[in-house]
Amino acid sequence: MDEVELVTRNQGNESDTDTDSSSETEHLLSPVKVRRPNMNRKRCCSGLLSWCRRKEPASRTVWVGRTAASTSTFPANVIKNQKYSIITFIPVVLFNQFKFFLNLYFLVMACSQFIPQLRIGYLYTYWGPLGFVIFVTMVREAIDDIKRWQRDREVNQSRYAKLTERGLVSVTSANLKVGDIIVVEKGVRVPADLVLLRTTESAGACFIRTDQLDGETDWKLRLAVPSTQRLTKDDDLLRMQASVYAEKPQKDIHSFIGKMSILDSDADTGEESLGVENTIWAGAVVASGTATGLVVYTGPECRAAMNNSQPRSKVGLIDQELNGITKVLFLATIGLAVIMVALKGFDGPWYLYMFRFLLLFSYLIPISLRVNLDMGKIFYSWSIGRDKEIPGTQARSTTIPEELGRVSYLLSDKTGTLTMNQMIFKKLHMGSTSYSPDTFDEVQSSVSSELSEENRRELAAVPRRPATGGGGGKRQGERERITEAVTALALCHNVTPVYE
Repeated sequence: MDEVELVTRNQGNESDTDTDSSSETEHLLSPVKVRRPNMNRKRCCSGLLSWCRRKEPASRTVWVGRTAASTSTFPANVIKNQKYSIITFIPVVLFNQFKFFLNLYFLVMACSQFIPQLRIGYLYTYWGPLGFVIFVTMVREAIDDIKRWQRDREVNQSRYAKLTERGLVSVTSANLKVGDIIVVEKGVRVPADLVLLRTTESAGACFIRTDQLDGETDWKLRLAVPSTQRLTKDDDLLRMQASVYAEKPQKDIHSFIGKMSILDSDADTGEESLGVENTIWAGAVVASGTATGLVVYTGPECRAAMNNSQPRSKVGLIDQELNGITKVLFLATIGLAVIMVALKGFDGPWYLYMFRFLLLFSYLIPISLRVNLDMGKIFYSWSIGRDKEIPGTQARSTTIPEELGRVSYLLSDKTGTLTMNQMIFKKLHMGSTSYSPDTFDEVQSSVSSELSEENRRELAAVPRRPATGGGGGKRQGERERITEAVTALALCHNVTPVYE
């Protein structure tokens, strides 16, 4: 209802003729409608602006086992790596093609044939080759984007076990939401950023592989939250009153700030700090045991998605070189056209003659070379995926597969990149003596004799003294040093297992 105000109005003057004998002024209170601004229009405009405005990621408090009340607050757990859509495919492909001088040059030449004064042949002689080049390029880009869509669909439709009141329920990766508790088996890739709650190991340890995140193939240790690891079974997670505070989404995969607040039946509140060792980022693979985690980030807010750049059109060195050669040939055709016009004489419409000469000399620039390159790239990418000497290799893009043949230098920041972190023990040097694989049996016998039961009883009865003098003492001292060296190698290292 519109708002109604009461206002005072003067209905007469003292000089007015009135039937009333008194000259007092009569004041009447009359209702007047006041028009208010259209609030629906304001709400519509504000809603449109809020929809267009990009939402800034923020920190969140996630209750364990409870899906977020407002599903619109957090993005859907959907991966999308497509470069084009149905609407933008043709405009974007045409723009990326005609920004090259070669294609733009033939486009201008073909368009000039619509002018009668410049026409020197049939239209199909110019539009046919250009259209075929653009068609081959569009087919290649469409195939690449369809393959991206298929890979994304396969990832989004992967099924995981979600812990609910009814037990474990199978859901797709795209239907996971913040607050869900999921169980990830060994060898399975994690679909979203998780806080590790429980593992099948009694100590709460779990090894993961992060080759899709940082390129390292070695295993990394992750630890479950102690308070949830102590629970008897996974179903107890749904009955506990606990929440996890997580910082706003960040790109840094090596840090995390959070805490878990637990409210037990006695109304006592306890808090535990959370670090990166309590998390498993999306894209990592569980390498040992089974991990049960709480989803805290989904979709574009995951660490892996935030570190991925938007797909862009890549240009190889061959395309750049071909573009430069085309410019040189274009300058050559201009020079030839100027020479021919000069020999004829600069009389009459000489500029039309010059442009016609440019059209005639345009055959110096072979557009068929571009067709051959595009067809060769498609065949090269197809051959890479079917090469028996490199099984499992797949060309993700047919734009620059030839760049693999132009690699001159391989720069490595550490030895693990080249050795795949799999090194073999080759030599043991003890200062005066060196042991190689051929003499490792001596090392084994020395360690075995030193740690035998007889020696243990002798060491318990008689304290060990440094050996001085004869050969037997020398042999005894060398055996002790070998044992100490092998013991140090066995204990003082940072080696992670590669199998259970």
